[in-house]
Amino acid sequence: MAAFRSFWNSPMGPKTTHFWGPVANWGFVISGLADTQKPPELISGNMTSVMCIYSVLCMRFAWMIRPRNYLLLVCHASNESVQLFQLSRWAKAHG
Repeated sequence: MAAFRSFWNSPMGPKTTHFWGPVANWGFVISGLADTQKPPELISGNMTSVMCIYSVLCMRFAWMIRPRNYLLLVCHASNESVQLFQLSRWAKAHG
């Protein structure tokens, strides 16, 4: 019970945006994983590139803020991996 109370009241706990922001951002990762089953001709190179840049910037933010937001960092590192895979599929289809 003490561990739960400690998590609940922590600066990174579920009462803060440091928790719910990354939880909501996992939707990008899930969406990207679902898109890996679609044909590469449907991938938007511009949007995928923007998502890569967005994730890199958010990873830097998650690392620089205090306290560090590891949940956000892992979320955007996962999204970066998925988006780079999608970008490689797009490049192979259009190259």
